[in-house]
Order: sequence, then structure tokens, then C-alpha cells
Amino acid sequence: MKGPLVSELAPKQLITSLFLVQSKDVRQKKDGSPYLSLQLSDKSGDLDAKMWDNVGEVLDTFDRDDFVKVKGETLLYQNRLQLNIHRLTRVPDSEIDLGDFLPVSKRDLEEMFAELMGVIGSMKNADLQALLKAIFADAEIAAAYKRAPAAKGIHHAWLGGLIEHVLSLLQLAKFTAGHYPFIDEDLLVAGVILHDIGKISELRYERSFSYSTPGQLLGHIQIGVNIVEDKARSLPGFPVKLKMLVEHMILSHHGQLEFGSPKLPSFAEALLLHHLDNLDSKMEALRVALERDRSSENEWTPYNYALERSLLDKNKYLSPPPPSPPQQPAAPAKAKKPQTTLFGDQLLGAWKGGEEGE
Repeated sequence: MKGPLVSELAPKQLITSLFLVQSKDVRQKKDGSPYLSLQLSDKSGDLDAKMWDNVGEVLDTFDRDDFVKVKGETLLYQNRLQLNIHRLTRVPDSEIDLGDFLPVSKRDLEEMFAELMGVIGSMKNADLQALLKAIFADAEIAAAYKRAPAAKGIHHAWLGGLIEHVLSLLQLAKFTAGHYPFIDEDLLVAGVILHDIGKISELRYERSFSYSTPGQLLGHIQIGVNIVEDKARSLPGFPVKLKMLVEHMILSHHGQLEFGSPKLPSFAEALLLHHLDNLDSKMEALRVALERDRSSENEWTPYNYALERSLLDKNKYLSPPPPSPPQQPAAPAKAKKPQTTLFGDQLLGAWKGGEEGE
């Protein structure tokens, strides 16, 4: 049984649960003894974890991409949830339900693919439509396109993330193409659909998200260009210049040389594709960062390396402060009798009065 998800955890909680090991590092404490620094995950998110004691007993019993059962206690460290592990054991794959560990799009994958095919079917440019239909007629490409994440961790990092990202971009493309009358909408749509198609081979997503050997050697940009080259060759008379425009959009969609694009966007649709892609990925990265930090009361998230800044949670910032506990009214002070100094006849009269009153 899985146990609580990462998204269900709160500070100062004793838990027993199953997780996938995303990363495993052996580090040294100040006294020179080893401790384990792990990144654990399930379908709801990632969790930083540390094992401080008895490391030698478990060090060689598991590795990255293994499933483990852990017992430990959660805490907040530098405003982020962390797990201190007390016990850890490897769990065989046969006892695991993979649906608990790989995040999946909230949308149905087949429904999204049908929506994509509808967009392709409505294109007016017969050559571009034929190219896209030839690509997705390949059952292997179509199956991978439905399931692939859009990234390893920055944005849309879940099964179906690629096609979900593309459908979001298609909505932005339709709006902006209508706003700028000099844009060729079909060319922009083709670029949107194909710009990240190389990620179907660049990434591995069977049990965790990582880079494949082709991904390490070529990268998704070159893989995407290769797919277009291959399928265009199967279409007799496909316009060479049009193919070159499509390939340029794939090559330049990162926008800058230092961000991995071998070419800078050099015509309107290529430049617009870059900015739409950057917009959608950044907004999704922001949304995920805020969602992951929802358990914290801090208005600012920890530093986000993808966005190169901390982020303000405006809902926390604008929400009214919690009401102060009602204060108990102070007890009324007892009135003090005035002190009187008696002399002579007054003292005698007071004594007699007291005597008579008894």
C-alpha cells in the first residue's frame, strides 16, 4: 500500500510510505561520517529527504530509480518540506502500482490527441497538413506523443505534458495569428505541433523522467528535425522551401544561442513561436512553484532556479491576516479604603464607635 502522497504531507508528521528514488547522493557530516541525501517522488510531486543514521546498513541495498519504503518524520527546512528518514527498505517492482508514481495530465490523453487531430484536419495548407498527417500516421510516434512529458522537471513534467503544452500553445497561436494579420496561421500551427516533437525520444518516461542516450547525444531539437526530414521524404513533391521553414522553427524555438538554439528566429512565425513557447512554459513553471509551496505560510517561495527568482504568492499576500484571539477583559481593580490617621479624641471616638457597633 502506497501511504500518503507527497502533496498530502505536512510538517511534524510521522509517516510510512512508498516513494521512487529520483536521485541518491552520499555526503559527509561534520564528523566525517556519511549521510544520504535523496530526492524522492510520487505522482504528486518531489520531496527532499535525508537519512542521517545507519547509512551503512542501507547504502548498497538500493539505487536511483528504485522504489523504497521509508519511515520518517517531516519538517520544514529553509521554508521547504523535508523528510528525515529513520528506516528505509527497497521494494520490488512487482509490489508497485506505477500509477502511484508517475504524474499524469489531468486531461484524458486520447481526448487531447483527438483535439490535436481536429486542429490538423482544419488546416488550409494542404502540404503542411499532409506532413503532419504523415508524422502522426506513424503509430510509434503517435503513441509516444500522447504520453511524453514536455520537460524533465521545469514545466509540464508529467505524462501527457507535451501534448497538453502543445494544445495550450495552439490556443495562443490562434489568438495571436488573428491579432497580427501578417502571420501565416498554418505555418505557426505546424511549428507549434512540431517544435518539441523530438522529446518523444529525448526523454525516458517509463518509471521516472530522465534523458535517453539519443537525448544526451543529439537533443530534442536535432531529433525533431530528423523526424521532419524523414516524413517529408515520404511525400512526393513536398516543397523544399516550406520544409526548410518548418525545420528552422524547430531549430530556433529556444530563441537564443545560449539557450540551445543553433539558429536565432529569423522570420515572423519563428519569432512568435519562440515567445509563445517561452510564455507558456514560464507561466506553467510559476503555477507549479506556487502550488508546491502552498503548505508554507510564507508569502514568498524559495528561490526558483528555472525562473531565477523567488515568487510572491499574491493570494497569501492579499488575504486578510487571521483574526487575533479574543482578549480576556481585565478584572476590575478592588477599591482601596482610604487610609486615615487618627489622633487624640478621634482615636477614642473610633474605638468607642467600634465597640458600640459590636
